[in-house]
Amino acid sequence: PVPDPEVEKTREHIVLKGDVPSPANPPSGCRFSTRCPVAQKNCFVDDPEWRKIGDGGYVACHYAE
Repeated sequence: PVPDPEVEKTREHIVLKGDVPSPANPPSGCRFSTRCPVAQKNCFVDDPEWRKIGDGGYVACHYAE
């Protein structure tokens, strides 16, 4: 989210599909793998490492650039 209502009006909103994981019993691997549109086999097994990306942000995703 961007703290500007005018910017938010123009952004594409993505509706996630899939099952919301249980916080009491999260899935193995990436916690978002059950709802991620780009998840691959390794996402369901390997927990992604927290890393810095080009724009100065941080992600925990195998496929974020």
